[in-house]
Amino acid sequence: MDAFLSALQLLTGPSALVALVLGTMVGIIIGALPGLGSVLAITMALPLTFVLGQGASIALLLGLYCGSVYGGSISAILLNTPGTPQAAATGLDGHPLAISGRADLALGWATTASAIGGIIATIILAGAAPLLARVGLQFGPVEYFALGVFALTCIVSVSREDMTKGFIACLLGLFVAVIGQDSLTGHVRFDFDSFQLSAGIGLVPFLVGLFALSEVLWRVCQPGDPSQDRVMRSGFAFPGFAELKRRWSVLLKSSLIGTWVGSLPGVGATSASMVSYAEAKRSSPRRADFGKGEPDGLIAAEAANNGVTAGAMVPTLSLGVPGDPITAVMLGALVLQGITPGPRLFMEHADLMYFIFMALLLANVVLFVCGALMAPLFSRILRVPEPVLLSCIVVLIAIGTYSINSSPFDLLVVFVAGVSGLLLRYNNFPLAPIVIGFVLGPMIEESLRQGLLLSRGNFLGFFEHPIALTLFILTGIFLFLPFIRERLARMLRRGSPARSEQ
Repeated sequence: MDAFLSALQLLTGPSALVALVLGTMVGIIIGALPGLGSVLAITMALPLTFVLGQGASIALLLGLYCGSVYGGSISAILLNTPGTPQAAATGLDGHPLAISGRADLALGWATTASAIGGIIATIILAGAAPLLARVGLQFGPVEYFALGVFALTCIVSVSREDMTKGFIACLLGLFVAVIGQDSLTGHVRFDFDSFQLSAGIGLVPFLVGLFALSEVLWRVCQPGDPSQDRVMRSGFAFPGFAELKRRWSVLLKSSLIGTWVGSLPGVGATSASMVSYAEAKRSSPRRADFGKGEPDGLIAAEAANNGVTAGAMVPTLSLGVPGDPITAVMLGALVLQGITPGPRLFMEHADLMYFIFMALLLANVVLFVCGALMAPLFSRILRVPEPVLLSCIVVLIAIGTYSINSSPFDLLVVFVAGVSGLLLRYNNFPLAPIVIGFVLGPMIEESLRQGLLLSRGNFLGFFEHPIALTLFILTGIFLFLPFIRERLARMLRRGSPARSEQ
């Protein structure tokens, strides 16, 4: 009870409330601008977390996360161009509903479904917290090492197109993580005779450069999108309680799908919205109208992708396993605030967990209010010239990064990471595994050393711990399952002509 009251007092403080509201509003705007998305929104805000308190920083990031995921639906509805990948399914019925002259109703359905989906998922997340806390009591250094190794397997999920490049990217992140002074021995590693490198690579400039600056450079190198000129006027119309009652089953089912898919590391909101849309199209009594502006399709997509925002926090907070670039950056942001995600987090920082649950609930309420009030401005926001927008982002990146330590070296890190990120994008290397390796590297190294001290240098002793052994087995399954599937598929393809000849 004391932890709950402490969290409530922190959330109702002026700084946390202002940060949450502003974060949600800015997140909606950034999400609505095609191509920017949640990762850019969160990475741009990382420098601000150094001047804000822990509560305000977390509230800001959660507001940006929820707002940006919802914001992608705005451009999907008004432009038929999803502002974020999570809104890919939203435009299938949202845009036809808008061009039929009911853009205000389309935005109303999207906003309502997003808010309700996020609230349902947050309630489910809060209900799972006690179970996760009990599991955390059994974790020690050996279990944490096994958990860190298992967490690295999420690169399988975010590197489906090319596993080899995903592993290389993860190793690159692990290498960057060990640059600087060893916390146990004091030895300086890979400083290349540079005094600045002896302190290591800062998480903020590295992430901001790798994601935000590389995104700007990537967009500069891409041809312009003429769809930016086809923006229709917008408003907001609440669907009404009678309509909500008639479609409550679609809303509830889609919210549960989003929560479930979000809790699976590596799946993400895009897959959740597509799965939910397909299920709604299969089971809805109005399935014949899907693709023509049917609200059920819009509800299914938006309730699911915003349900993912809370569902994805389950593996991120309880296991330290980020499933996509967004939660990878969120993981890094939590580490910056002195929060170490893992099973013991629910036990050692109960007040912080209550705060996150309540902030997520409030963020979805603020999302609904901001969506309704800002609807008339959306058509104007979407007409912002891209060169002006990208120039402002670069200025904010430079000012925000420099203000942390007043260090020109941090700006150099941002520039090098940005150019490196651009080159990696051009060569189809996924960026998420780099962040995953960079964030998890120190925990894996420290837990390994502590575990070896406990087992007197006998690594085989790690396998005597039941939880660690289970995690090692799961690691092997997750790593080799894609290769086994590919091998079986090849064997089936080779065998099919022979069977057909017989």
